[in-house]
Amino acid sequence: MVCEKCEKKLSKVIVPDKWKEGASNTTEGGGRKINENKLLSKKSRWTPYGNTKCMICKQQVHQDGKYCHTCAYSKGVCAMCGKQVLDTKLYKQSNV
Repeated sequence: MVCEKCEKKLSKVIVPDKWKEGASNTTEGGGRKINENKLLSKKSRWTPYGNTKCMICKQQVHQDGKYCHTCAYSKGVCAMCGKQVLDTKLYKQSNV
């Protein structure tokens, strides 16, 4: 759960490329080269789960947040900035 201010910061969803419009699996239009050694031409790939970790449980967090979704919901805070979003005093939550 994120606050309204951080909702604009959320990155876009990964969508597959359209067919033959810059797709990586075609040879036309700057796509894959024929007889290319993948180990030598390896680029740094985008990783959806970066190096950021949750401040509470140390689990990997995506989209440059401070808390994972489980910890953010249980504490009632925004997952990206840590601002109090929800009052969870009367919620019945387990610690499992």
